[in-house]
Amino acid sequence: MDMTGKTVLITGASRGIGAEAGRVFAAAGANVVLLARSADAVAALAAEIGPQAVALGADVSRYADMEQAVQTALDRFGKLDVLIGNAGVIEPIAQLSEADPEAWGQAIDINLKGVFHGMRAAVPAMRQAGGGSILTISSGAAHNALEGWSAYCSSKAGTAMLTACLDREERGRGIRAMGLSPGTVATQMQREIKASGVNPVSQLDWSDHIPPDWPARALLWMCSTEADDLIGTEISLRDEAIRRRVGLL
Repeated sequence: MDMTGKTVLITGASRGIGAEAGRVFAAAGANVVLLARSADAVAALAAEIGPQAVALGADVSRYADMEQAVQTALDRFGKLDVLIGNAGVIEPIAQLSEADPEAWGQAIDINLKGVFHGMRAAVPAMRQAGGGSILTISSGAAHNALEGWSAYCSSKAGTAMLTACLDREERGRGIRAMGLSPGTVATQMQREIKASGVNPVSQLDWSDHIPPDWPARALLWMCSTEADDLIGTEISLRDEAIRRRVGLL
């Protein structure tokens, strides 16, 4: 897919799916705005990609940071075509009876409110431009309760509903909202899950996880007209038919 001339803002771009998405979209010709709390890591990735990449040290849990990120995309590249709300945390992994309330709330601030902040900042610019794509990272945990993951499951369930609400409100204005449930991915998050020893996901072997470039390539495909029949839905990479459509099999 050719993304030449398009601008993509990616949150949580310092590692894992976000970093791979930066590489994949840039390779397709897009300008990429890479955002993460780890300013040094996104700066290194932007340097690797080249002049079509901009790095921003920012925190999605603060609306002002997302507002500034969208403005940076507009100032630097003239528009914003795609927002990928990827930033997320798995911690705290803990029983509800023992979870630290502050850490639990911080997970909601990043995983759910952070996605809202991105949408809220991006939608007015996309409306003015006549449309765009807003893609969120979902999870099987959005639909299935897991021991020790109350914050993660709740925030991902909220994100799935938030994406559905966005589709309901903005599809008529040309904004394409979709979620991607990638399954388990070989990233740092899976190392944290493994170390916890809690629930069946922590027992998976590393070879069970898909590489992070698979969801990155799926996100690129979701920006194409080939995915238009899936607007407003959640796409799962566990679905073999979807993998075939994306070109992963």
